[in-house]
Amino acid sequence: MQSEFHTLGTFEFPADVQIIKAKLESEGIPVFLRDEATINSDPLISSAIGGVKLQVYSSDWERAKQIYDEVRNYATDAEGNPIVCPNCKAMKSEIYYSRRNVFYKLFPFFESKKYKCLQCNFITKPTK
Repeated sequence: MQSEFHTLGTFEFPADVQIIKAKLESEGIPVFLRDEATINSDPLISSAIGGVKLQVYSSDWERAKQIYDEVRNYATDAEGNPIVCPNCKAMKSEIYYSRRNVFYKLFPFFESKKYKCLQCNFITKPTK
């Protein structure tokens, strides 16, 4: 039987994913880190290839997502306060980059930071 992997999350550096990987494996969920070796060999290309992808089997997706949501960090502002979604008022947002044109794909560090609400998928720019 062939199983399919699904990406649970992406991380800029391989070290960032190790805690959640260990937590999932301790719960009996096999984990695959896509592009980990590539980024370990050249960390500067992480944003160009989309970072390290934490992947789990489709059969473990629901349980892995629940564990991941319990231990993950959500986006915070400069003072350490959680980013509040202006649409649904949830405090579960993550940094989001659209990379819609070739310039931002080649030079992702020039794109302005946005936040994506994980509850309603609303995308907003940070307030200063």
